[in-house]
Amino acid sequence: MLRLDPARPPAEPKDAATVVVIRPTGADIELFCVKRHAASGFMGGAIVFPGGKVSPMDRAPDWERACTGLGERARSVAPDLVACRAFAIAALRELFEEAGILPVAPASLDDVAVEALRGELVARTPEKSDGAREFLELITERGLVLDTAGLEAMARWITPAAEERRYDTRFYVLAAPPAQHGRHDERETTSSFWATPSAILAAWERDEIFLAPPTLRTVMLLAQAHDLHAARATARQHPLEPICPFFAMDGSDAVLALPGDPLYPEPGPVRGDADAPTRFVLAEGRFIPRRAP
Repeated sequence: MLRLDPARPPAEPKDAATVVVIRPTGADIELFCVKRHAASGFMGGAIVFPGGKVSPMDRAPDWERACTGLGERARSVAPDLVACRAFAIAALRELFEEAGILPVAPASLDDVAVEALRGELVARTPEKSDGAREFLELITERGLVLDTAGLEAMARWITPAAEERRYDTRFYVLAAPPAQHGRHDERETTSSFWATPSAILAAWERDEIFLAPPTLRTVMLLAQAHDLHAARATARQHPLEPICPFFAMDGSDAVLALPGDPLYPEPGPVRGDADAPTRFVLAEGRFIPRRAP
């Protein structure tokens, strides 16, 4: 699942983006989750939110006319507007490819239309392509406009330096487009489901699913929100400074320490509220959030 080796020279993190899609359900919210293919080179078999790497084509000038712009926080996730837009484009491109969800403006597409577009994208994408160029061509040819303005930036996580593959990932929340229910792609993702944050945490506690620390922490935070407005408010309240867990040993325990933990190499305050974990302890194959003793 993870390949942590502190003796390995650290790899340069690759830019990536992920999207937490949210829909209301009664007096609560549900999140859309996918299961990564077991043979995936990174986080195989884990339950994650749809996402992937930023492509150079996500910075193409044509996107300026093919998206709705960015919200205030989404304009602050990178040093310049083009880079910020590239993260947003990558987030929605990967969401479309992996989950069959495509927010466009001003009108919304239904599942049938989205699935037809996804099939066309697969058909026109060469084997060695990341699909980014073909995605831009598909959007512009259809006269569609990506609703990037709907993305609310929530967090930034960087894979620990001890991990073999590293990503510098921006996390966003997004209200599910009307008439779109999503479905995994049966290639990178092998199953998908909607569930409340509390149900996801219960499945994790029963050891039925594996959640990486960033996914687990995101679900924990959104468990405090019970409607879309509160979920977006939770995202806005979370700091956007990068969080890069540090792999360390605490006695016999393998630990991913967060900023503010005594094992973290750089001193600083604990981020988040008084209940926020300062570390994730690896126990029986899963990471358990803990406060430093």
